[in-house]
Amino acid sequence: MITLQNLTKQYQRTVVLDVPALEIPAGQRFGLVGNNGAGKTTLFSLLLGLIKASSGEVLSEGLNVAQSEAWKSYTGAFLDESFLIGFLTPEEYFQFVGKLYGMNASDVTEFLGHFEAFFNGEILNRGKYVRDMSKGNQKKIGIAAALMGSPRVIILDEPFANLDPSSQIRLKKIIRELERDRAILISSHDLAHVTEVCERIVVLEKGKIIRDIRASEDTLRELERYFAA
Repeated sequence: MITLQNLTKQYQRTVVLDVPALEIPAGQRFGLVGNNGAGKTTLFSLLLGLIKASSGEVLSEGLNVAQSEAWKSYTGAFLDESFLIGFLTPEEYFQFVGKLYGMNASDVTEFLGHFEAFFNGEILNRGKYVRDMSKGNQKKIGIAAALMGSPRVIILDEPFANLDPSSQIRLKKIIRELERDRAILISSHDLAHVTEVCERIVVLEKGKIIRDIRASEDTLRELERYFAA
């Protein structure tokens, strides 16, 4: 599904990412953890073609993301608020994104019905622009939009940040219930959340992969010991 080959990103003389090889197969729940500055957002930005690699390549179903745009049709992502359109209402934004995937107004309404508990009455029909909503509610909008069009690849950067406990629990339920043929990539500072929803955990440190763990009931304790050292 996703293949990284000799991927590096360098700013002036500082190498911020150096991944010789990484394979993420279809259907895998993939978690990416690391301290601030580890390279998590850089890696996701390279996966989405938002920045240019210094060397190497990212392949999505065999397509080089730096040379093709065909992969975008089956990829949903939310990294930060820059993915949103602040001067639209949530309803307008969802309709806009839906049209990109060939969804009509009724399709969008039906899709959003699955997020009623997650939205908790705070998103739709509030008479607010996206830019005027809280960080947590902007996060909810971005995550829901990333799942529109039934993408086969889903990339979420820090999806649990800024969400209240109830919303975090509801988001984990949404992730668990997604079709198993989708590759879901999640970065998070919250070790407990990411180990709950991901079957594979990769630890980044200073841009390098330090550990690649198949998640088990001992994974959280293992990660806690690693980051406490």
